[in-house]
Amino acid sequence: WLELHFILTVLASFTSFTMSAAMKVMKATKAKKVNSAMKTKGQKAMTKGSLLTALADATELKKGDVGKILNSLTEIGTEEVKKSGKFILPGLCMIKTRQKPATKAGKKLMFGKEVMVKAQPAKTVVKASPVAALKSQI
Repeated sequence: WLELHFILTVLASFTSFTMSAAMKVMKATKAKKVNSAMKTKGQKAMTKGSLLTALADATELKKGDVGKILNSLTEIGTEEVKKSGKFILPGLCMIKTRQKPATKAGKKLMFGKEVMVKAQPAKTVVKASPVAALKSQI
């Protein structure tokens, strides 16, 4: 009976070891799939310089003048978000702030384990979302 019990124990520990290794491989594969799905299809985001060039070509203004306009738009938007908590670029996006409450320190259950969590102060989070006109075009 003891020999059978020992063999079953060894077999069970070996099975759980190989299962955990297999789970790690599956999680890594899933993470790679998620990361590759989030990336764009070989296209990069437009840089500030290319945006300035495109605006200068479209409006027939100098690139330096368009740069000043873009910088002043940034300053105005920043001031407006700080002051009122909301700034809308018509036809493009809405930028607004949200207050996240403070969290207390304590124990929380994460993935089946109790974890000690530090207290976090209240903070202001800036969020941006597309306006309805942009959503309907895409």
